[in-house]
Amino acid sequence: MNTGSDGAGEVAMVTDETKGEPALGSRAPQFIKARRMLHLSWQVGVFVVGLAVVVAGVIMLPLPGPGWLVIFGGMAIWATEFVWAQLVLRWTKRKVTEATQKALDPKVRRRNIILTAIGLVIIAVLVGVYVWKFGFEMPWKIKE
Repeated sequence: MNTGSDGAGEVAMVTDETKGEPALGSRAPQFIKARRMLHLSWQVGVFVVGLAVVVAGVIMLPLPGPGWLVIFGGMAIWATEFVWAQLVLRWTKRKVTEATQKALDPKVRRRNIILTAIGLVIIAVLVGVYVWKFGFEMPWKIKE
């Protein structure tokens, strides 16, 4: 296992002071990081727990349940130990923030409200035509 350092038990930490984000790297307690085998088994445990949570989230995608929320929870578990997961979560947070800002833009909100109103009018017209032509009978009980 290459931790990016020459000393035994040391873990490389990359800081990103420019954006005020926390440093990348392991968040395991010091006594765990000081022992190589304990740190490796800690990483395996974190990976297995994170994998179980992500798999549960993927299963919840087609089934009832908060699938995406659980998947991001599993990524957050992985991010406590793995730099790649920390980078993925930072990218995801940045994209969600950008999408939120875009959705709150007055022009975009106005466009979305107009499109929703047009869609509702079209649906109301279609329902009106159906009721006018067939009455309140359900489609499977129509007699020709």
